[in-house]
Amino acid sequence: MGVCAAIFSIGPNGAIHVFGVKLVGFTLENGLKLLLTIIIFFVIWIIAKILRLFIRRYMRGRVDASALFWSNQAIKLLLTFFVLIFFISIWFDDPRRLTTGIGLIAVGLTFALQKIITSIAGYFIILRGRLFNVGDRISMAGVRGDVISLNFTHTRVMEMGQPPAVQMADPAMWVEARQYTGRVVTITNDKVFETPLYNYTREFPYLWEEIQMPVKYSSNRIKAEEIMVKAAQQHTAEIQEAGKLVFSDLQRRYMVRYDRLEPKVFYRLTDNWLELTLRFIARTSGIRELKDQLSRDILEGFEKAGIEIASTTFDIVGLPKINIALTRDREKESIKKAD
Repeated sequence: MGVCAAIFSIGPNGAIHVFGVKLVGFTLENGLKLLLTIIIFFVIWIIAKILRLFIRRYMRGRVDASALFWSNQAIKLLLTFFVLIFFISIWFDDPRRLTTGIGLIAVGLTFALQKIITSIAGYFIILRGRLFNVGDRISMAGVRGDVISLNFTHTRVMEMGQPPAVQMADPAMWVEARQYTGRVVTITNDKVFETPLYNYTREFPYLWEEIQMPVKYSSNRIKAEEIMVKAAQQHTAEIQEAGKLVFSDLQRRYMVRYDRLEPKVFYRLTDNWLELTLRFIARTSGIRELKDQLSRDILEGFEKAGIEIASTTFDIVGLPKINIALTRDREKESIKKAD
């Protein structure tokens, strides 16, 4: 005990001394505050675990994944609020110290944690502005895919590929359709302030798609158009009915012009063929399967109707005069002249 007393000692106001040297900031009071802070953090962490376990078991099989996500977000925000309240109550018991501490923290955070603060602000903008939710298909900061996780500072997206028309976009993809590539991409939430955010599912969970079919000018274009519209109508009738209700609500809330949901074929004249473009509505997912079914039905219909798919052709309209002299004829003429 004598040796310990010689090494460690507690002076006036609870200040701790080591070998007679006063440790600035190390007091008995601060030590108790630190211990109490650790205990409170541990208790809140245990409470969070228990609440999340309870919600998973209570909501299992009853609601969709988005409800579970928002429940976890509510727990996270609520417990974070309590952590801040307890931390301030323990360490800033003096109002003057609280004001000074907040000022110093604010200055430090402004310079050192700009990105983190902006990301946290982006998180609340995403929640308050309802920019997207877990499960939504979005495009943000050059990343396209489905949101699988949303946190205070970042968003995780299950990346999807791109149609051939935008394969040269940055970053380029090797999957030539809106299907998963297998990569999980992490995006910081501050990107909502810097780049446009495209939400494929939030307000109107449908997309207009197109299929181009080149046919010869000599083909029966009326029959070709009929085949394409019939195939699209057969596979998108249910989507059209559901889309009309959603589109009507979209028109009621925003100044959106009406656009027909029924499939339609548009003509475009080229030097080689007549390009028929089929425009139809589709859900945000399963587009590749839908276009595959349409392409198969259209090809089958064209074959039965005797309509050929056009390709690049060249018409030769004339040739210059060409003089051809055979070698043997030249030799015979040379012998005659010699005789």
